[in-house]
Amino acid sequence: MNLLTMEQITKAYTDKILLDRVDFSINEHEKIGVIGINGTGKSTLLKIAAGLEEEDDGKISKGSNVKLRYLQQTPVFEKDMTILDAVLHDNVSEINEWSIESEAKIMIQRLELPDYSEKVEHLSGGQKKRVALANTLLAPVEILVLDEPTNHLDEQTSSWLEEYLTAFKGAILMVTHDRYFLDRVATRIVEVDKAKIYNYPGNYSEYVTLKAERQNIEIAGEKKRQNILRTELEWLHRGARARSTKQKAHIDRIEALQNTAAPVQDGTVTMNSVSSRMGKKTIELEHISKAYGDKRLIQDYSYIFLKNDRIGIIGENGCGKSTLLKIITGELAPDEGTVETGETIRVGYFSQENEALDDSMRVIDYVKEVGEYIRTTDGLITASQMLEKFLFEGSAQWSPIGKLSGGEKRRLYLLRILMSSPNVLILDEPTNDLDIQTLTILEDYLDSFDGIVITVSHDRYFLDRIVRRIFSFEGAGEVKQYEGNYSDYLLARPEEPGTGTSGAASGSSGAAAGGKSGGCTDSKAVNADSSDAQLTDQKSADTGRGHARKLKFSYKEQREFEGIDEEIATLEEKIEQLDADAAKNASVYGKLNEIMEEKAEAEQQLEEKMERWVYLNDLHDQIMAEKSEG
Repeated sequence: MNLLTMEQITKAYTDKILLDRVDFSINEHEKIGVIGINGTGKSTLLKIAAGLEEEDDGKISKGSNVKLRYLQQTPVFEKDMTILDAVLHDNVSEINEWSIESEAKIMIQRLELPDYSEKVEHLSGGQKKRVALANTLLAPVEILVLDEPTNHLDEQTSSWLEEYLTAFKGAILMVTHDRYFLDRVATRIVEVDKAKIYNYPGNYSEYVTLKAERQNIEIAGEKKRQNILRTELEWLHRGARARSTKQKAHIDRIEALQNTAAPVQDGTVTMNSVSSRMGKKTIELEHISKAYGDKRLIQDYSYIFLKNDRIGIIGENGCGKSTLLKIITGELAPDEGTVETGETIRVGYFSQENEALDDSMRVIDYVKEVGEYIRTTDGLITASQMLEKFLFEGSAQWSPIGKLSGGEKRRLYLLRILMSSPNVLILDEPTNDLDIQTLTILEDYLDSFDGIVITVSHDRYFLDRIVRRIFSFEGAGEVKQYEGNYSDYLLARPEEPGTGTSGAASGSSGAAAGGKSGGCTDSKAVNADSSDAQLTDQKSADTGRGHARKLKFSYKEQREFEGIDEEIATLEEKIEQLDADAAKNASVYGKLNEIMEEKAEAEQQLEEKMERWVYLNDLHDQIMAEKSEG
């Protein structure tokens, strides 16, 4: 059953078109994951679907009894609201008034929020997001619209949310960059790309495979178009020997081929590893401890970071992960113990919150503050070129930072840090608000990064992909070390409640998420290159026997050469007649399908005849040239 339909929707901001005449629908029980580069319109699509933003053009239809609830990326609450008030807001009805409060308190506890009488204004940004999530999940609705539901959730809570949403009987439309989450929950992936949307049935792993197949088909189709265009142009430039063929048909076909846009390949965030030289001494933590009041976060912890260490730091929210990072960077002093940092160490710190960005500053000027040029393994690269590699092209570089989306600001902030040539990268929740494409390239960048990487992350896919050692905060200030990535950690900690099963499942889905790029061969595209090769092969065979042989037609080629113009004309007339037949039978599905199949077959025959025509005429011209020289 269809719950919501969007037809020919267009939406633009100033001169940027985010959605261009797109069609989209939500069906009963569907779990739809929306992905795409930051700033391309994912959140806009969600807001239009939720009725919070108005489309510039198009039509939206929703069932009269269909109720919908929207979780925004940055929730806002009324002043003086308690946690319980906020979770119950707009959720109490005559039907549930006796049970909803106890359900709300259970949800508050499950999402690890403070006491329900606490004022929301006293909470951190992450805690406010969880309050809004609790409010959304308790709503008795047919459609949940969720913008980044897993941001600020730890691994256990993310796993619980996966199970909750998988069991949810209504439909879900969500934006998330958590690839394991998409693998577990999504039944359809919608990609927003260059103002269009593409639908892929299945989860994230299946999307990776299907998108690769779509791109291969587009590339093969473009190769075929270029080959046909080359053949048609050659026909036109030479002129047919027999005027029975229709020149206008060729001219119209050439114009259609020339006006067809080539498929646009995905932009890629590419940056070769750039780091400063690192000496023998790195960063040494010796017997450090840190507490806030009675709460001990770190107790007597020591570690010497090794060159090319890849460390993942995990634990519940508020356990001290970010505190440890701040001690490592020198931003925070330990209560006890020492931190020694080598003279050659240059730290790049990507914090949870962007540094204070001046919204009035232009994007290019913000990057140029680091330097006009950056030295990479490919040589010197300008700030503008680096921005292009990070998907800030053309006019976007001269726009004020205030015009960027939250995700685009995070990408810009990350670029500036990487451009500073650190040899120690400290990443505090790097996957929050970064799109999947940027995350993928960041992961590829870290593969070749010649230095130390230390990351706090709740993103299980990222941890599996990047780290080789886990530091786990396990209560009372204990930081325990595990070798391997996140899935290895789960296997070493099977007793951890609520994570062993889901973590193992996530590990296996991550292997699938690598996808298969797979190849596809278009036989007609291959054939389109064959006419040049045929003539070359004949010449090689003639000279390879040790003596030159005069070129000449075989008996079969001579007969073919004499009749091919008429055959081409006949095929063109047949295609023209089939077009007329199709127009007459447009409403008769069975007949129309039969006509279109016959037309496709005739067009393929015409294409092959045109390729053969070029070869035979080339051979004829060379035979005549030899005769005139002799």
